[in-house]
Amino acid sequence: MASIVKTLRVLGDTSRLRMLLLLSREELSVAELQEILGMGQSSISTHLAQLKHAGLVEDRRTGKNIWYRSKAGGEVLSGLLGMLQQAPQEIPEASHDQAALDLVLRKRQDKTRAFFDDMAGRLGREYVPGRSWKSIAEALLLMLPPMVIADLGAGEGAFSLLLAQRAQQVIAVDNSDKMVELGTQLAQKQGVAALEYRKGDLEAVPIADGTVDLALFSQSLHHALHPERAIAEAWRILKPGGRIAILDLVQHRFTEARELYADVWLGFSEVELELLLGKFGFGNVHTAVVHKETEAPFFQTVLATGNKAPA
Repeated sequence: MASIVKTLRVLGDTSRLRMLLLLSREELSVAELQEILGMGQSSISTHLAQLKHAGLVEDRRTGKNIWYRSKAGGEVLSGLLGMLQQAPQEIPEASHDQAALDLVLRKRQDKTRAFFDDMAGRLGREYVPGRSWKSIAEALLLMLPPMVIADLGAGEGAFSLLLAQRAQQVIAVDNSDKMVELGTQLAQKQGVAALEYRKGDLEAVPIADGTVDLALFSQSLHHALHPERAIAEAWRILKPGGRIAILDLVQHRFTEARELYADVWLGFSEVELELLLGKFGFGNVHTAVVHKETEAPFFQTVLATGNKAPA
């Protein structure tokens, strides 16, 4: 009877219940649990120690890594795991946790991404004559088919100017009169006829329905008061078969960004962006952390893409 009491006492904490629900599905490391649950390492280690002491989880060591999983066997645990199948209806975070777990498992299998992450790191550290990120970007742009692109929250338009060299049309949208004026003058000065600036809000884009091939948010979504409305606008203006691309900051704790950069949101997690795009019907959603700064506050950049289904 004491073991049952101990088990119920340990599971009186929602965080431990969420953790056990995840470990009943997949063996995970502390780092992976951190990524899924958004908790600190010390908190997760403490919860795992309590779950292990209660006989609910077990661990195994492989090299320097320790993996945790729910402990198989026993009537109490078997019955408990059966009850956990009802947890998603009672724990609001459970659906988010499962989506985050799916993402973590995909990352395990993505050996190609790890390879290119390593290559990208070396490109930044090692000098190779004639090779630079700008030259690579220019080459990739030349391989893109001509398309209509909406640069949403374009700012002064540096990215828009680059895209307009190849695009059929680039519509740069910004809610600042000065940015629109500056961007328009810059496009005229450079003789870029394919670039058009329009004043407008991310949540009320001045573009007709179904007229854009690519909707781009480049470090702008975290300025939207309601990011979900901005995503809905992107869906509206995209043609069937069109594509959305979001470059933004990974969720961080540098609160000074609100004052320094007028940021409304402190970035987004990969899971948040996946769920947000899925909510509005985007398919083939893919996310990846594509850049990590080496100086404080160590901002990271996430890329999220998705497709609007063809008609």
